Amino acid sequence: MAQPQPVSLTDLDLTQLGEIKKQFEEELNHLTNSFAQLKQAQAKFKACIENVAEINLKNQGKTILVPLTNSLYVPGKLNDPEQVLVDVGTGYFVQKTRPQATKHYQNKVNYIQTNLETLEDTIQKKRDNMNAVVNVIQVKLQEQTRNTTKA
Repeated sequence: MAQPQPVSLTDLDLTQLGEIKKQFEEELNHLTNSFAQLKQAQAKFKACIENVAEINLKNQGKTILVPLTNSLYVPGKLNDPEQVLVDVGTGYFVQKTRPQATKHYQNKVNYIQTNLETLEDTIQKKRDNMNAVVNVIQVKLQEQTRNTTKA
């Protein structure tokens, strides 16, 4: 199978450049939405770290509100403040000590941070590529305007 040959942007016409620009805009929109979602997930894991830190021996036996869903809480008593349930995804929970839970959530935060940095680099490269396409479009439009003015 033949390798695809690179094509210079200046060799493309305005219609093709417009399509490429539109494709870059769609990709950038998708990537920035993904970036925002990752930031939200990271914030939730950071909040989990803070919540685990708030649990201490002084709270043992006290009544607390236990979240069943995002909007439904039920009263409960904190019997063992050294053990917590950690949501590991898709409705599964694992019992861990507070330090283990903190480490689990910190690992999640770090993993997401790595992905955010990679995604940020990708977004910047896409922006640079789109700016190059926009610059070529502007040059071609200026040339087209000059040619119609001379005619």
